[in-house]
Amino acid sequence: MTSASAPAPVAAPGVARPGHLMLDAEALYAELLRGVRALREPHTHLAGVASGGAWLAQRLQRDLGLPGDAGVLSSAMHRDDFARRGLASSAQTTLPFDVNGADILVLDDVLYTGRTIRAVLNELFDYGRPARVRLAVLVDRGGRELPVAADFAAARVTLPATQSLALARTESGAFHFDVKEV
Repeated sequence: MTSASAPAPVAAPGVARPGHLMLDAEALYAELLRGVRALREPHTHLAGVASGGAWLAQRLQRDLGLPGDAGVLSSAMHRDDFARRGLASSAQTTLPFDVNGADILVLDDVLYTGRTIRAVLNELFDYGRPARVRLAVLVDRGGRELPVAADFAAARVTLPATQSLALARTESGAFHFDVKEV
């Protein structure tokens, strides 16, 4: 289900210094904004996965000039590793719109195994039955363990399984990526 307008897969550039990937998160955000404009319909609601996806959804809501607030979806209660992780210190789910019959565009920073998206979908359906749910991500890094695909990905990168990739923000709100060894 990858959008034809999504960029072709690329190998991840090297790490510039420990913890920072040489991948321009702000440029990828501009590409994501373009992709979301193309996917969005007049009654589409944005909801971001806590925390990086929620940051993206909030900024997209503002940059697209949409009224109200974007939703926030927490995966904490539906994770398949809940017994090991417990309740993470992530945000609570907040959906400032009626989920029943809604067209919802879920935003996330990095799509990897698909397990977080599975958990978020379970959380979303706890609130009602949407008419349609689509997924847009800043980075698709492959490595899927579940049959989950983004309708739009601003970039595709390849990283070793020993590294994690996450969106981070500076105090001024600018986006960058953090890479950590796991």
